[in-house]
Amino acid sequence: MSSTTHPRLRVAAVQAAPVFLDLDGTIDKTIDLMAQAAGQGVQLIAFPETWVPGYPWWIWLDSPAWGMQFVQRYHDNALVVGSPEFDRIREAARKHRIWVSLGYSEKAAGSLYIAQALIDDQGNTLQTRRKLKPTHVERTVFGEGDGSDLAVVETAIGNIGSLSCWEHLQPLSKYAMYSQNEQIHCGAWPSFSLYRGGAYALGAEVNNAASQVYAAEGQCFVVAPCATVSKAMHELLCTDAGKQQMLLVGGGFARIYGPDGSPLGKNLAEDEEGLVVADIDLGMISLAKAAGDPAGHYSRPDVTQLLFNRKRREPVVLQGPAEPEKAAAEPVSTPVEAAAAAAVARQPVVA
Repeated sequence: MSSTTHPRLRVAAVQAAPVFLDLDGTIDKTIDLMAQAAGQGVQLIAFPETWVPGYPWWIWLDSPAWGMQFVQRYHDNALVVGSPEFDRIREAARKHRIWVSLGYSEKAAGSLYIAQALIDDQGNTLQTRRKLKPTHVERTVFGEGDGSDLAVVETAIGNIGSLSCWEHLQPLSKYAMYSQNEQIHCGAWPSFSLYRGGAYALGAEVNNAASQVYAAEGQCFVVAPCATVSKAMHELLCTDAGKQQMLLVGGGFARIYGPDGSPLGKNLAEDEEGLVVADIDLGMISLAKAAGDPAGHYSRPDVTQLLFNRKRREPVVLQGPAEPEKAAAEPVSTPVEAAAAAAVARQPVVA
C-alpha cells in the first residue's frame, strides 16, 4: 500500500477593490480579507495584480502628461519589501495561520515593478518575484524582471508558482513554469473593466480562458484573483464622459480552475467584493498528467527545446581585484553549446 499522501487544502481568490492609492488603507483591507478567509478555513489566499496600492489605470485613459498628476502619489504608496508595511502582512499571515500570494506595486530605490510575494503561514517570505515584461503602456510605469522570477517554490502544501496578467499569454514563460512541476498556480489579474466592447483581448472571456488553459495545459490548480474598480476609483480617474466609457465600475472575474480545466468554487457578480473559495486535492494532478505532461512524457525535446536563463540580472556588478588563482578558470560553454549538449541528453528544458 502506498505511503504517499497528497495535500488537500482550501484556497481563495480575492475579488475586491483596493483602497486606491492608499498603502496603509489597502494593507488594512488585505488583513481583513485574510482574517475573513481564515475564518472560512482557507489555507491559501491569493490577491490580484498590483493589489497594493491598486493598478495605475490612468496609463490607459489619457496622455502621459495627464497621468503625471498620479505619479508621485503612486510611488509614495507603493510597497517596499522588508518595510514595516510589508511586515504587517507577514505578521497577519502568522497570526491567522494562512498562506498569502500578494500582488503589489514594488518600490525598489527609484523604480517600480509589478510584483508578487509568497508568504507562508508562519509569516516567512518564501519568494518575491517581478513581472518579466510589463504589458504595453505599463512600461511607462514599471521596470522588468528577469529569469530568476520564473520560479516555482516547493512548499509543505505543494509546489507554488505565480504569474501576473498577460504573462499567461507568454508561451515560453509558461513552459518554463510547467517544467518545474508546478502544482498550484497563483495567476493575478487587475480587473477586466477597461475598453469593454472595444478591445476583446482585454476582456474577461479571453483572459479567464488564459487562466483555464494554463490549468489544463500545465495540469495544475489555478487560483486567479481579480480586482474590481470601485466607484471611488472611477470618480477619481474618469473625469469626463470619454474616460467614463473607457473604464467601467466592476470588472471582477476571480476564478479557480482544476488541473483538468474544470471551474471550481462559486463565482461572484463582477461588481461584488468577496472570495471565491474551493477545496482542492493535489492527488487529482496525476490523473491529468497521465493524459499529457508538456514538459515530460508529452514533450519532444529532439524537435523543440527551451533555453531558460534563470540567473538574476543586476544593472551594476561590483568586482574587486582579480585573484591570480582564479585567472586560469575553465572556459564557460556558450548557450548554443549548452543547448546542443542538452539536446543530446533529450531534455525538454535547458536551465
